[in-house]
Amino acid sequence: MHTPALHTDKYQLNMMYAHWKNGSHRTRCVFDVYFRELPFHNGFAVFAGLERAITYLSELAFTDEEIAFLRGEEEKYDEAFLKELKEWRFTGNVYAMPEGTLVFPNEPLVRVEGSIFELLLIETALLNMINYQTLIATKAARVRHVAPGDVLLEFGSRRAQEVDAAIWGARATYLAGFDGTSNVRAAQLFDIPCKGTHSHAWVQLFDDEIESFRTFVDALPSQTTLLVDTYNTVKSGLPHAIKIGKELEKQGKELKGIRLDSGDLAYLSKIARRMLDEAGLTETKIFASSDLDEHTILHLKSQGAKIDSWGIGTKLITAFDQPALGAVYKMVAKETAGKWLPTIKISSNPEKVTTPGRKTVYRIIDRETNKASGDLIASVEERVDVSKPLTLFHPVHTYRKKVVSSYVIQELLQPIFLDGKLVYDQPTLAAIRKYHSEQLSQFWEEYLRNLNPAVYPVDMSEHVWQTKQNLLVETREKVRREQEAPEE
Repeated sequence: MHTPALHTDKYQLNMMYAHWKNGSHRTRCVFDVYFRELPFHNGFAVFAGLERAITYLSELAFTDEEIAFLRGEEEKYDEAFLKELKEWRFTGNVYAMPEGTLVFPNEPLVRVEGSIFELLLIETALLNMINYQTLIATKAARVRHVAPGDVLLEFGSRRAQEVDAAIWGARATYLAGFDGTSNVRAAQLFDIPCKGTHSHAWVQLFDDEIESFRTFVDALPSQTTLLVDTYNTVKSGLPHAIKIGKELEKQGKELKGIRLDSGDLAYLSKIARRMLDEAGLTETKIFASSDLDEHTILHLKSQGAKIDSWGIGTKLITAFDQPALGAVYKMVAKETAGKWLPTIKISSNPEKVTTPGRKTVYRIIDRETNKASGDLIASVEERVDVSKPLTLFHPVHTYRKKVVSSYVIQELLQPIFLDGKLVYDQPTLAAIRKYHSEQLSQFWEEYLRNLNPAVYPVDMSEHVWQTKQNLLVETREKVRREQEAPEE
């Protein structure tokens, strides 16, 4: 799963080269990774992708083959620059939120510090990993929210955008509460439970449907979930599955489940439940697949569907209703004369104006309810005095204020790399799942619901807010002076 150094965009390499030619390539800078809007109109996102980013940064180096490729590019990079690339290793600092954290717009998910040379190189890969896995984990959390007690399996490998998406997408769904995957490679790599039944082709190969069922059960007695909709679900598939179930009973075994993959799933599941119960197969579960997502599942449940387990494929692994998260990577500070100076990007679109400075994020937890009251974006130099009331205010509509009196704080950005050395003890995927579940318990349902969720407060400290306002004024004044200056 190694990601090569050339997993970047050409303009990154060209900027690196230009900085190298200019002698500015060792200038230290700070970049934030964040997104501006929540996906799927959800109330939160689920941060994911850190494990792969750690592996990427730990192994990042230019191979001889990659250097040879760059040597042949039309830019005709200097040999001394190529030598610099060959000898380069990541030496920066990385601070990130733990995977599974509930995250919100405009707060830094990751803060990276280092030379502009290396921070330019890693932008594309970091965004690629974090954008995709956070998107899929968020989609999975939405599915879990509408089916809290059901078994959820990720079935999307064949529709995913290539191999890596299938594997890391499966991991993201498990992180956010799914119970397993059909992808055997993902199961092996990440210790995820692996599940599967059989296809329609299995049934079609035999002269009789019941013969196909019996042969499958004889071969795999521990995998007795039968697909019943190849020909006629009610008149053929279900009666044959019930007959196999009764035969298994006589052997001291059980038919674990039947799978519905087409038709009116609400209607068919109710018919199936009645037929199975009347035959005494009350423990046999009903499993459904067929282009499902959180919306379909919610509608099926509202119709009284008797479905215990769900196989979610295409619409999950491809984030069907929103194909990209849109996280960005923006410079927020640079080092000058040994001091960090905040930087800002101004845009005619207010939402694209960056928040300057080296920042961290604190989650404010109410002591009495143990629920999150809001997130506070603060300068890394600031310290929150929990003995004093804290005023949270909206960074745009500043008249909207909230005073929190009895609270504790959790700093969300944790050190991952310091001076290029990994200092983070990467938790197991099982531990990340547990942490994600604990995160959910910290939030009121109003923020978690899928439809019209309440807006969770993400505020700036007065210092960060004032720094941003000052830089806006200074930058506009600078532009005005440049426009008024006479031409030489």
